[in-house]
Amino acid sequence: MAQAFVNSKIQPGKVVVLIKPTCPYCRRAQELLSQLPFKQGLLEFVDITAHDDTNETQDYLQQLTGARMVPRVFIGKECIGGCSDLVNMHEKGELLTRLKQIGALQ
Repeated sequence: MAQAFVNSKIQPGKVVVLIKPTCPYCRRAQELLSQLPFKQGLLEFVDITAHDDTNETQDYLQQLTGARMVPRVFIGKECIGGCSDLVNMHEKGELLTRLKQIGALQ
């Protein structure tokens, strides 16, 4: 079930961030991405604690991305990592380029 749930969220042309609401790194990733001009529906924050299978979801994230921790940031179908990876991409100017490439920005 966790695998199907995660896979249903990750889509080409969309940015999906798997989070836990109490995580400060998740909040930082949300703040950074929320400042960008995304097209309607192309940025989604998914609270993995809203489901009973949080541990299963994190186990699947380990299989899929090499890490269980959140946030896990997907640009299209590719996981770019966590909060520090997102911030580094943004500071280098790579984040906006990638988001434009997938057509996620207005």
